[in-house]
Amino acid sequence: SDPAGCLFMRPGSWLRCAALLALACVGRLLAPADAARQHADMAQAAAGVWFRKGLRLHDNAALVRAAEDGGGVVPFFILDPAFDRSRIGANRFGFLLESLRDLDAQLRESYRSRLLVLRGSPENVLREVFEGKGPFKLRALYWERDSEPYARERDARVEALALSFKVPVQTFVGHTILDLDRTVAAPGFKPPISMSGIQSLVKAAGPIAKPLPVPKLPPLPIDGFPVPELAELYGDAARDVAGLFLGGEREALRRLAATCGDAEYVCSFEKPKTASTGRPGKPWEPSTTGLSPYLKFGCLSVRTMWHAIAKCIEGRKHSQPPQSLHGQLMFREMFYILGAAVRNFDKADGNAMCKPIPWGEDAVLLSAWEEGRTGYPFIDALMRQLRTTGWMHHLGRHAVACFLTRGDLWQNWTAGRDVFDKYLLDADWAVNNGNWLWLAGVAPFSAPYFRIYDPSPGGKSSLNAEQSGEFVKHFVPELKNMPAKFIYHPWKAPLAVQERAGCIVGKDYPAPIVEHAAARELNLNRFKAALEAARADTVAGGSAASASGPLPEKFGAGRKKDPGPMRTMFDFAQPAPAGGPPAKGRGKGRFAGKRPESEAVIDLTEPAGAGSPQQQRKQRRWGGAGASAGGGGAPLPERSMGA
Repeated sequence: SDPAGCLFMRPGSWLRCAALLALACVGRLLAPADAARQHADMAQAAAGVWFRKGLRLHDNAALVRAAEDGGGVVPFFILDPAFDRSRIGANRFGFLLESLRDLDAQLRESYRSRLLVLRGSPENVLREVFEGKGPFKLRALYWERDSEPYARERDARVEALALSFKVPVQTFVGHTILDLDRTVAAPGFKPPISMSGIQSLVKAAGPIAKPLPVPKLPPLPIDGFPVPELAELYGDAARDVAGLFLGGEREALRRLAATCGDAEYVCSFEKPKTASTGRPGKPWEPSTTGLSPYLKFGCLSVRTMWHAIAKCIEGRKHSQPPQSLHGQLMFREMFYILGAAVRNFDKADGNAMCKPIPWGEDAVLLSAWEEGRTGYPFIDALMRQLRTTGWMHHLGRHAVACFLTRGDLWQNWTAGRDVFDKYLLDADWAVNNGNWLWLAGVAPFSAPYFRIYDPSPGGKSSLNAEQSGEFVKHFVPELKNMPAKFIYHPWKAPLAVQERAGCIVGKDYPAPIVEHAAARELNLNRFKAALEAARADTVAGGSAASASGPLPEKFGAGRKKDPGPMRTMFDFAQPAPAGGPPAKGRGKGRFAGKRPESEAVIDLTEPAGAGSPQQQRKQRRWGGAGASAGGGGAPLPERSMGA
């Protein structure tokens, strides 16, 4: 969803809320008491740069174009009340405000300019500006394109409004590598559902353009309209923000420099080899680069990241897509193309990328999952991590999505998608929908539906979950004294053990909300029946999505059958899934009986976690608190380490 969204009223101040809402409806949130003086300062119309995503100075085509006009430039952001607290979590909104504050600080420090933060419906706010009632006048309006459905409709209305006032509008590609509309409109276009498909589209578009430099901007003599504090918008909820990631362009570039400062890491990057349970000894710290929130808000240009990686791997042996860092950016691009090309991409019905599955609808099950009360400690710890920090490792996302949908609870993927959209810092409309389609097993690029994760992962699980219990104990403190032997299935602990741990299952911590083996078997039968019904409809001339065909490319070119258990980062073959066929070729050796799997959750990660010498070596660039940001850079702040 659009990062501009917020509810701008202080909770509880109902008279003030009503007044502000009324003002927003008529667009009167713009002019302060000293508007006349500010009008005099800005007597000459300026070029307006409307920031939405793209919260950066580097590689910003709209900003470059405005600076080329040769007159005044007004950078502004609009807090849109269409997005309120019920839809946007405090962690995510706090990240947005930090990013706006960083942008404002850079404009002030370098150019004596600033970012104006306006409030209200974008159409009403800009109507006032066009009518000459705002704090500045516009001779032209520029912005970076946004492909989300709400943004497309909003932007079309604003552009029509601007043209009615004879204010020219120009928009620019910047959030993606490709021009989405041009790509989709090209003759012979087919929606990409594989790595080779998106690679072909990117190759056909020609060389990826180098990022644009930061332009020189004129001063902006306007007061007021500051970036608000989170407490003003979220009240007491602001106190619970974890602040795990510092928002803003400068932090994004620092993280990118730290990543590319370790060429060995970049060259050897393979996404599945990361720990879902944080850093050893610091389970609250992500074991990844954490660049995805910065890409989502546009604090980091995708072209800047692409070329930084290309420079890092140039002349060296390196991993390849889909596992490589470039592969992850390609997956991101694929989902953006699908979001632009596929009608109803965010819906279960009328979506060519979604098989028809009769999901259940149980508010009790959904609430228990969202709040981390399922009785499965691994799932609950991950969901509580999401709610309290705004972050979850990509393998954790696999586990909780599978658990909610085809694995255990049989709930619609769109319900889980909405929860992720609210809490994830890197929630991105196209990527979030694409990943949930993928993980629910309903898309043509999904893994086979019968490959279900065990919500109580052992040491050989492809979920790469640590086995000491420190991750669970941090996020599920009810289990802080539970022995590691029972940490992922405390209901198996004898009553005496539960009593000594001070945690009686069913009293102090929930009993399992479903019995996994039984739920798994039931759901496999449900899914199989739904696919057979869809196949019958297709044969009879219906429009149901195809229920059969080759496996996705990540399983190997031309494969028709599932080749076996998922690859794990550990040195032993993974046991066959309960109730499934035994894996062939199992035995000793790092990859015996296993095949590589590259997942499409876009989360730019680094190898970390299991404590092996190889994994510890891969973590060396981060070090402890105060470690350098690579290449002799400044120390990273504690909360930015290792994300």
